Amino acid sequence: MAISKRAITVAAAVITFFTQRYAPGATLSAGAVLNTVELAILGIFARFCWGALVYPLLFSPLRHLPQAPDANLIAGNWKRIFKEPSGEPQREWIDTVPNDGVLHYRWLFNEPRVLITTPKALAEVLVQRSYEFVKPERVRIGVGRLLGVGVLVAEGDEHKRQRRALMPAFAFRHIKDLYPVFWDKSVEMTNAISHEMKTNSTSVIEIRDWASRATLDIIGLAGMGQDFNAIADPTNELNVTYRTIFKPSTAAKVMQVASMFLPDWLLQALPVKRNEEFKEAIRTIKRVSADLVRSKREKLEKGGRTDVDILSVAIESGGFTDDDMVNQLMTFLAAGHETTATSLAWAVYILCKHPAEQKRLREEVRTNIPAISDPTIQVSSTDIDHLPYLNAILNETSRIFPPVALTLREAERDTTIQGHFIPAGTTIIICPWAINTSNALWGSDAKEFNPERWMGPGKANTGGAESNYAVTTFLHGPRSCIGKDFAKAEFACLLAALVGRFEMELEEPDKPLEIAGGITNGPKGGLRIKMKEVVA
Repeated sequence: MAISKRAITVAAAVITFFTQRYAPGATLSAGAVLNTVELAILGIFARFCWGALVYPLLFSPLRHLPQAPDANLIAGNWKRIFKEPSGEPQREWIDTVPNDGVLHYRWLFNEPRVLITTPKALAEVLVQRSYEFVKPERVRIGVGRLLGVGVLVAEGDEHKRQRRALMPAFAFRHIKDLYPVFWDKSVEMTNAISHEMKTNSTSVIEIRDWASRATLDIIGLAGMGQDFNAIADPTNELNVTYRTIFKPSTAAKVMQVASMFLPDWLLQALPVKRNEEFKEAIRTIKRVSADLVRSKREKLEKGGRTDVDILSVAIESGGFTDDDMVNQLMTFLAAGHETTATSLAWAVYILCKHPAEQKRLREEVRTNIPAISDPTIQVSSTDIDHLPYLNAILNETSRIFPPVALTLREAERDTTIQGHFIPAGTTIIICPWAINTSNALWGSDAKEFNPERWMGPGKANTGGAESNYAVTTFLHGPRSCIGKDFAKAEFACLLAALVGRFEMELEEPDKPLEIAGGITNGPKGGLRIKMKEVVA
């Protein structure tokens, strides 16, 4: 167990007292305060040397595991991890470092990381013993500030309680009732894009921004019964707030690294712009969430439920106080729109790179959903779910570009994974981007876009992979994404409306793809697309 700085300081003071009284010749300095400070500095330096060099390199039980290559003596593999998009190094290591389910690499100052690489190991961590592997405290605090202490960050019995109370709101029979909401907003987005192109005499659209505005509106209506009107008004308070905090930046990465070393109270007190943006954003999101909960509860008390939104169902469950519901709404608002917006941007990017597949998808959509720009046409779950090529494109996009490339767990106690001893406190890495494109699970074309792998008998839900753990976009087990069916249905409607309405190509087809890391991994600098409206 690591010795704390406070314990070292106390020990230094005790040593100073006794050495000055009984062995004054052994002191470093004559003054008691200075001697204590010097001893404390030596102690902290010794602790650093032990924790960053001696123990991880010579004594850690993890040193016997397969190792990621090219680690620095002090910085480990951190330089590459910091420089590249989240999940990119792990995506290489899973294919190039022989292992039996676990792979060890070292973060800054050799802090250990254990990457999970096989279905059996994933089953242990995500399903069989999921509550033994918790989100690290620093992640729960950091994410909880933005997302609220909702189902995403709760642990143990509290997580079980929250998930059980929310399940009726996310049951597929309920999600089916929300398809008309998804479709109406998808059509509104395409009509707004068409209007902007005509008004501004331009064919180039920044699709990432439109995707975020559309998904924010959808989570507002389908999740809370409140239309935020972000499609019509990009200056909407909530839209501006989320665009500010989700914008990838070097400052955000630096703050993320700093959170590994500094206490949360000190990190939040630092006089940096990013902190001020976060504080203001959190105030706005909490206020909006509290207003939504209060308004919805008053409406339900007056006349009973007439809405199909998730908030109404969750309140009716009786499992949450108003403060609890505010935390859940903060989770739904952030996680529920940013991830799907990222997925839609990646789908557009991929279809621009593969025009034949784009054309085939458009033909399927327009054949089965006529008058695609008409907002009066009702589209149901049956209409969308029975488009096999659309669903193949969605599945393949989510496989190749999972919006959340990497997530962390921590061993709550001494344990094992695949028979390998894992000390308590070890950070466990689940990397959907690496798993989803692993050669061992998907073959030699694992990293290639091939929607055909999802077509044909028995492949619609598996992509031909032998294990359901070959895709971890939504994770698995008790901590899997509760909004999986919501997100997939929303994604399907948005992409069908967009591809059915427009022919799309990249503004700069030859520009190399750069990925911006952050809470989600998206195209760096947004995604500018040349669009041409399809004539009926």
